[in-house]
Amino acid sequence: MAGDMTLSAPDADRKGFLNWIEKVGNKVPDPTIMFVYLIGFIAVLSFLLAWAGVSVTDEVVVPGPQSQLDELNEQFGGGWQIYDTTTGLPAETPDYTIEERTFEVRNLLSIEGARFFFSSFVDNFAGFGVVAVVLIAMAGVGVAEHAGLMGAMIRRVVKVAPRRWIAAILIFVGVLSSVATDAGYLILVPLAAAAFLTVGRHPLAGLAGAFAGVGAAFGANILITPSDSMLTEITNEVLTAAGMQPIEVTQNWYFGIVSTLLLTTVALLVTMFITEKRLGSYDRSEMTVADEADGVDHDAEARGLRFSFWALLGYLAVILLLTLPPGAPLRDPETGDIIGTTPFMASLVFIISLAFLVCGVAYGAGAKTLRGGSAAVGAIAKTFASLGGLLVMFLMIAQFIALFNWTNLPTVAAVSAAELLQQASVPAIVLLLAFILVIVILDFILPGLVPKWVIFAPVFIPIFASLDVAPQTLLAAYRVGDSPVNVLTPLMVYLPFMVTVAQRYKKDAGIGTIIALMIPYAVWMLISWVALYVVWFLLGIPWGPGSPVDVVG
Repeated sequence: MAGDMTLSAPDADRKGFLNWIEKVGNKVPDPTIMFVYLIGFIAVLSFLLAWAGVSVTDEVVVPGPQSQLDELNEQFGGGWQIYDTTTGLPAETPDYTIEERTFEVRNLLSIEGARFFFSSFVDNFAGFGVVAVVLIAMAGVGVAEHAGLMGAMIRRVVKVAPRRWIAAILIFVGVLSSVATDAGYLILVPLAAAAFLTVGRHPLAGLAGAFAGVGAAFGANILITPSDSMLTEITNEVLTAAGMQPIEVTQNWYFGIVSTLLLTTVALLVTMFITEKRLGSYDRSEMTVADEADGVDHDAEARGLRFSFWALLGYLAVILLLTLPPGAPLRDPETGDIIGTTPFMASLVFIISLAFLVCGVAYGAGAKTLRGGSAAVGAIAKTFASLGGLLVMFLMIAQFIALFNWTNLPTVAAVSAAELLQQASVPAIVLLLAFILVIVILDFILPGLVPKWVIFAPVFIPIFASLDVAPQTLLAAYRVGDSPVNVLTPLMVYLPFMVTVAQRYKKDAGIGTIIALMIPYAVWMLISWVALYVVWFLLGIPWGPGSPVDVVG
């Protein structure tokens, strides 16, 4: 009883604090409306700064004569060449040159601004690469989910996992489940609670461990996820507008692999030595529902998994044939490289999506959950229909990025801030740690990986680039700051579902119960991840293939 009384006061305090956070968070508008407000804000700001005559002068990278000549040759054909007038020999010209330019804030409320807004609205959305990436990536994942493949795979892992390794496997699968987020939250977490109950451990500990793997480590994975693709596309939109080289989708891959292993280990230790010790042994009389069979046809599921396994092997064989042999279609036609700016890397999102599609169709055929091509098309259509709200948000994000860039506000802010930072002589790692802290705080009122990066990328990528910090380094910092507190914010869309699952095993469970469970995970995973990031940065280890810490000049 004394132990219960000791815990009750902090829990009550936390719940009161969470109620305050929830009230504040409820005042934050829907992300789509928020971007409408942001467009209005930058319009007014651009008017005021343009009226004040604000401008900056900076050195920028611009295409050199050779790049312009290559474009002419591509458009008009022929072999135009620049010659040295002294020697009469072909002259070698740089692809890019450094130029000093003055950037004035442009008024979005002017006639010119209104003209740009109306004439570019369709083109802004049509040219927003994130939309196509999301639709292509989710097409394959949607078929796999609707066929039941994702749930079947998770159930099979839980079933065959040794008891002593059950927690580690569930957490590890949770981290990997960011490939298909809904499957992780909606399938893995309830199964983790049930699996812990089955092996005689507290079901809420299973829930907490799996939730930590799915949510608090969302930015880490050993696989390339749809989120990686979206973050990369947004980053490249900013880099292209700034005249910088785009990055590949594997920009944080090495860091993601090590982070996955580290965060899995930390979450496992928290589960064993903090969560389970705090919860103690479980009294089955606390269950609010009786044990029920999940209603799954196990024979059909096993047959579907066999079909999908053989389909995966066949698909991998085809991809290897298209990639490994010399002169293969997915190799670079000039260098023969596989990694880098190559057809293989450019096709990676499609390759992964197609893998889910093939395996999902095969599973559906074996388990008889998808019958014929029409069912597969219907699954894709349902997935696309579920993305309606996201597409509307992307429509406004595309306008925000285009209008924000047109006003020159990102350039003015970046140059001004970079000058202050350079004068302050603050080490880059200190600024990166401050950036992580800002993201952690902001995630409580604005959860979601993509919307925050849209706001921060146009401003901070150029600032840190001026300090020789590469965009992939900033993006890695963003991942570290964004993920750990996903499991704490009341605005997390799956938090009510976590409460519902917890109430199956503890009648009076509420948001305070979940937050109390998840605080140790968030704290220790954040501390560990930040420590890894600092060591990684100081040692100068590449974040991924061809992704150094510093900008390559």
